[in-house]
Amino acid sequence: MRPLRYADLSAAGCALLRAAPADRPALLTRLLSEADAADAYRRRTGRLHPLWGNGALAAPAMAHPLAREPFLDDPDYAACLALICAAMIDRAGQGGGNPS
Repeated sequence: MRPLRYADLSAAGCALLRAAPADRPALLTRLLSEADAADAYRRRTGRLHPLWGNGALAAPAMAHPLAREPFLDDPDYAACLALICAAMIDRAGQGGGNPS
């Protein structure tokens, strides 16, 4: 996956916010896997993945229905952002940094 930017956090947060709270961890796992696959495809072929884009987290997130982005003090949205940040911290601790 490409390095995380605010646009990635925002898009993924809005995708998670649209999902039921119990479904959010699985959806995030799927989005991260799709971004990883897209980045590997991009590095291998030099082209965008046809479904998941350039390997940024925003691309697969935007393929899902998105909630309108609320203010950052919205508790549900903040929980979605925290879930994403926790996953990124876990990935960094497991050597899942960004090779690109």
